[in-house]
Amino acid sequence: MTFEPYPFERLRALFKEITPKKKGLDLGIGEPRFETPKFIQDALKQHAHSLNIYPKSAFEEGLREAQRGFFKRRFKIELKENELISTLGSREVLFNFPSFVLFDYQNPTIAYPNPFYQIYEGAAKFIKAKSLLMPLTKENHFTPSLNEKELQEVDLVILNSPNNPTGRTLSVEELISWVKLALKHDFILINDECYSEIYENTPPPSLLEACMLADNEAFKNVLVIHSLSKRSSAPGLRSGFIAGDSSILEKYKAFRTYLGYTSANAIQKASEIAWLDDVHAEFFRNIYANNLKLARKTFKDTLIYPYSFYAYLPVKNGENFAKTLYQNEGIITLPALYLGRNRIGADYVRLALVYDTPLLEKPLEIIETYRENHA
Repeated sequence: MTFEPYPFERLRALFKEITPKKKGLDLGIGEPRFETPKFIQDALKQHAHSLNIYPKSAFEEGLREAQRGFFKRRFKIELKENELISTLGSREVLFNFPSFVLFDYQNPTIAYPNPFYQIYEGAAKFIKAKSLLMPLTKENHFTPSLNEKELQEVDLVILNSPNNPTGRTLSVEELISWVKLALKHDFILINDECYSEIYENTPPPSLLEACMLADNEAFKNVLVIHSLSKRSSAPGLRSGFIAGDSSILEKYKAFRTYLGYTSANAIQKASEIAWLDDVHAEFFRNIYANNLKLARKTFKDTLIYPYSFYAYLPVKNGENFAKTLYQNEGIITLPALYLGRNRIGADYVRLALVYDTPLLEKPLEIIETYRENHA
């Protein structure tokens, strides 16, 4: 079994022979650069004594209640106990859930956007599934879609709205259309919603909200995945959940018991209070909102969506642009070519706007100057 090199491996290879002339910001990786709130850190320390206890495979009820509470506050949906499973963030579930749910399928087919979070492709490779890539381009307004033939063939569709790297967010009407397609063609539909709490003014809808509006209150065939990493600037907690169709989740819960995917009780307690609190999440959201506004102001001819914390920047050649910028300014950007296949994104770079706004002002100005001079 062979997996493609991860984007950051390719980026390191691109920069391998380069000694930058200056020290610049790393805008390549989408990792929050803000300290995890002290109350979360304190909770971790306070419960460190529980390290001598095996954590439950289903996680603690307090954590699951906190996650359901978050979902009710945010999306006005009261999830039942069997409609949510706690996970180690979003990455592990995005990788192992397709293997579980498609295990008994003959020649399974998975569809996902292109460019994409690399775990989607890895999950497809692991189960030897056929991949249907849904290209996100300027011409189609970065909108994922499948034709009729593909809809009849596909077994699992993974959406990512708000999207990494484009920032494109599907409207509730678009999500309703996807729910109806999942029911009509009987495929499983997932939305990776890990950027749902990063936005400027209007919060993005959840796929489960679309279910309610599509008369699919049991969430048949439909699931969403959430994570604390961006919301709470706490990727190290690896706290997330998958929610939706209980008939699928009940079997998946048993599967996870054998995997041993759980976290220490101290981590669960810290995660619990993070899910319960919205004030710190709003603090971070405002920073990201200001960063998106700054990017829109700086890159005047570029569409910067008011969601996620990325700027998807058109350039003449993403690899050459990133290489030249790093060599002369020390600023790291990620060629979007590394996030997709079939050269989708070849003429884009992705900027992760994950610092305090004042720190981004000069680097973004430099990047725009390079864009103008290398058009």
